[in-house]
Amino acid sequence: MRTPHPVPRLRRPVQHRAVRASVALALASVLLLTLVAVDWHPLITLDGDIARATHRWAVDEPGLTHTFRILTDWVWDPLTMRLLCAAVAVWLVWRHSAWGLALWLAVVCALGTVLQQALKAAVGRARPVWPDPVDSAHYAAFPSGHAMTATVVCGLLLWLLRRYGAGRAVWRTAVTGSVISVLGAGLTRIWLGVHWPSDVLGGWLLGALVVALAVLSYERFGRALERP
Repeated sequence: MRTPHPVPRLRRPVQHRAVRASVALALASVLLLTLVAVDWHPLITLDGDIARATHRWAVDEPGLTHTFRILTDWVWDPLTMRLLCAAVAVWLVWRHSAWGLALWLAVVCALGTVLQQALKAAVGRARPVWPDPVDSAHYAAFPSGHAMTATVVCGLLLWLLRRYGAGRAVWRTAVTGSVISVLGAGLTRIWLGVHWPSDVLGGWLLGALVVALAVLSYERFGRALERP
């Protein structure tokens, strides 16, 4: 017999705050996307200044740079994050028989990837080019796939932990790990010289927007998936 989910539907004030957060994230994402697409000079200049500084540090600190390459290629790689999401979906089915919620989780992660790749193709922003690169990457630059995927996966998993009543110690550990992962996934890409800072910011904003919209849609329409 399936255990009912312990967390009730979002209260109206909480739902309203979530809607406002979604609107704010959407506006910020569209604004940044527009500035990148039109090559707004102040943004391009700031991107270049930061990128040149961090690249100098990366070249001067090969040991730290090597560590960051391991983290970005193995720990915070989008494939690793998607495998983590798949493992949680399996756990939802195995421990809670939550087939609908597991399917929703997989679909949201997949849609986040589709959105990310569609924006990369539409914007077509070139990555930084260096005479002495310390790493390389494929596809267009905006938004950062590492930053966006980490934000989507960590955000959804935190919501699920809240939903299933995680204890205080587990919750604090998960929040700390998620913050480190989301920030680390983005900042290492700047350090390694494969993304402009605004690519990473765009990945964070768009990832947070995907999470906010996904949670709102589930709270409003996804309860039918939980019926016995």
